[in-house]
Amino acid sequence: MIKGARLLLAFAGGVAVLSGNAWAKDLTFGYVPGSMIYPYNVATANGFEAEAKAAGVKTVVLDPRGSVEKQGNSIDDLIAQKVDAIGFLPLDSVVAQSFVDRVADKNIPIVAVALQVGDPTKRELRDVYPGLTALVAPDDVIQGEQSAKLALDLLPKDRTATIAVIEGAPGYAVVEQRIRGFKKGLDAAGQKYEIVASQPSDWTPESGQTICQNFLTSRPDLDLIFSEADDMAIGCARAIAAIGAPTKLIATSGGSKTGNAAIAAGELSGSVCVKPELLGRLMFKEMYEAATKTDYKKGKFVTIDLPIITKASLAGCPAEW
Repeated sequence: MIKGARLLLAFAGGVAVLSGNAWAKDLTFGYVPGSMIYPYNVATANGFEAEAKAAGVKTVVLDPRGSVEKQGNSIDDLIAQKVDAIGFLPLDSVVAQSFVDRVADKNIPIVAVALQVGDPTKRELRDVYPGLTALVAPDDVIQGEQSAKLALDLLPKDRTATIAVIEGAPGYAVVEQRIRGFKKGLDAAGQKYEIVASQPSDWTPESGQTICQNFLTSRPDLDLIFSEADDMAIGCARAIAAIGAPTKLIATSGGSKTGNAAIAAGELSGSVCVKPELLGRLMFKEMYEAATKTDYKKGKFVTIDLPIITKASLAGCPAEW
């Protein structure tokens, strides 16, 4: 496992030496995020472009606007433009396999960021998909386990706790990985619980609010709602406040401006810190090394630390998105 902060510091020193070389200025890298309507995706692009600028590398960022088909077309466009490396944030982990295959056939480095390539029910996260240059991502199973630690301090111990889950959007590998880690953490601690409701979202506060309204209408006895990202938790907090429910709320994939503000206000009990801008910077680093070093070893898994965020520890997770 390669930890982000130490690795990035070492890389920054190397770029300072290399960026003055004429050949570095001739490089062009492409990036295809999932959708730039999401602040998380924007933060990955910001990190990528900041590192590229420092290294003197030209960039092309193509926004597929949440469409898997457009993401594939955008990657084909980058191949046609003969870019020197491609990064992308997979919208569908299974379909993304075909994107990687096409790019690898052209001998162009391709790095996935934030999300796994490959069926998460058949391939472990750290088992990087063949042909992929590197996967730069949080370990979302660990994210789920960290969220379980938050939950353990909030759930009753004298009876079976009732829990509802706001999932991410269908097709994202993290949906299964985060809930798997969450259950693993609760089970390891011996917590008695029942997941009485689980519903997919579209990653927005609006969907989170609607989903939580449905949860609380059908199960007013809910002890806890677990949101698979900060954004849905923001909407869920509104639903909880509107009816004055005692239900506790936690999230993961946190560290957003709105999420941190909700924790500070006591509307959200806690989340798990991720740094999407750092992920974008690390994605660039792997693209750069693969494009400039003949001895680069493909199939790397690069990850980051995932500290728990509570009101007491907010200072340790400055918002990046």
